[in-house]
Amino acid sequence: MRSFCRDLSHTFPNTVRINRGKLSLEGVAEKALELDAEKVMIVERWKLGMGKIRFFGISEKGLGNVPPLIHIASVKLRRDFGGNMKKRRRMKSLVVASSRKVPLKVKRLENALSGFFSIPTLPFNEVTSEKCDIAMQILTDQSNNVIITFKLVPGFVEAGPQIRISRLVWKLIG
Repeated sequence: MRSFCRDLSHTFPNTVRINRGKLSLEGVAEKALELDAEKVMIVERWKLGMGKIRFFGISEKGLGNVPPLIHIASVKLRRDFGGNMKKRRRMKSLVVASSRKVPLKVKRLENALSGFFSIPTLPFNEVTSEKCDIAMQILTDQSNNVIITFKLVPGFVEAGPQIRISRLVWKLIG
C-alpha cells in the first residue's frame, strides 16, 4: 500500500503524500488546509489489499466527495516494470494521452482525472517529450475492464504504476 501511494506521489507532479494512519476525514481536511491543498486523494485498504481511490475537494466545511470512486481490482508497482524507471524518480510533467476510439467510460474517466489533477489531455499522437515526462493512458482490456497505465515519453515504455479497475462509481452520496 505504501509503495503504491509513493509511486502515485512520484508520478503526479506537485503532490504531497501523507500517511493517514488513524487520522479521521476531518483530520485529513485540517491537514490539507494546513498545506494549502485544494484537493485530496485517499487510497483505502480493503481486506488487506488495495481497495479504492477516493477524491475530495477541500473547503472550510471539510471534505466534499468528487466522482468517481475507483474500486481497485489489482495494482502493478513501478518496481514490477523492471528497469524502466529510476528508483524514486519524480515526474515533473504529466498529460493524459487520449485515444480517439475509446469507450464512453474511458473518456469520462480521462476527463475526470484531467480535471481533478489539473493536467492537460492531448491526443496520443501529439504527446512529445517537450510537453511531458510521462503520459497517463486509460485503456480497456479484452474483458472490457478499465486500466490506468503510465508510460515514459518519448518511447511510451510502461513505467508504472498500473491500476486495474474493478468498478467506477459516479453517483456519490455525501
